[in-house]
Amino acid sequence: MENLFQEKLTQLKAQLGKVILGKDEVIETLVIALLSGGNILMEDVPGVGKTTLAKALAKSISADFKRVQFTPDLLPTDILGSSIYNPRDGSFTFKEGPIFTNILLADEINRASPRTQSSLLEAMSERQASIEGKTYKLPEPFLVMATQNPVEYHGTYPLPEAQLDRFGIKINLGYPAKNHEVDILYSQFHHHPLDDITPIVDCAAINNLQTAVRAVKVDVRIARYIVDLADASRHHNSIKVGCSPRGTLALFRTTQSHAFVQGREYTIPEDVKAVAISTLAHRLALDTKAKYSGVMKEDVVREILDKVPVGV
Repeated sequence: MENLFQEKLTQLKAQLGKVILGKDEVIETLVIALLSGGNILMEDVPGVGKTTLAKALAKSISADFKRVQFTPDLLPTDILGSSIYNPRDGSFTFKEGPIFTNILLADEINRASPRTQSSLLEAMSERQASIEGKTYKLPEPFLVMATQNPVEYHGTYPLPEAQLDRFGIKINLGYPAKNHEVDILYSQFHHHPLDDITPIVDCAAINNLQTAVRAVKVDVRIARYIVDLADASRHHNSIKVGCSPRGTLALFRTTQSHAFVQGREYTIPEDVKAVAISTLAHRLALDTKAKYSGVMKEDVVREILDKVPVGV
């Protein structure tokens, strides 16, 4: 069974690699986030393939996919759904919003108002939505993939720390290398590579894979190392708000997921180090001096990784 899992994961990564060329590391991080059950924040300039990557993932796992373009006038009911009045019999019928899906692409999430952004909080952390006094379970698996443009801030509402903390992993695609960009031109010569995507697994298989990831063994020394990293972020001179216990748990899960993707049933310190930056950096809040001095959150996590010893 495990060999079959690994074979399917290899096929999944290979297929996504045909759509987003030259980004094998990003694709592996995406798969790690999917298997850990975490939500994904993709922050990058427009046009590098964020939406295409989300669509390719959905098609590859036979998942229901919904895309919402976030704008300042978007309301929470536009995402969650609402009751529609029937004048014939005076009844109300609940109409599900786009959140009732497997993969929700929240495009340019920072363009919506904080009120609308907050409508995703319960869904992202508890996989359920409370609407008009009633709680609805969301389909499994459920994954929010949100994008935001880091360059243009005019007319945007920065995501608060409480919401950033609910994203398991942050991904940056970046520009493709020149040779890969030439390949992109020819890959869409006659048709889009998305048209060639075929399902590798189904949603039931993804649920089974997520269960298998949670069974990956984590030695108590690895767990202490994860907590030490989180604690170091809370006492760093450049950090105003460090990693929360939710962030520690996310790092624990992504560490298990990384080990699983590497074909192991146990974790090692290298698993923690491999996912620490993508799992922790976006959760940290720089103090004012560090922010205006050009300090990068990723560099702070690298510094912490260099300083904190692995438990013996």
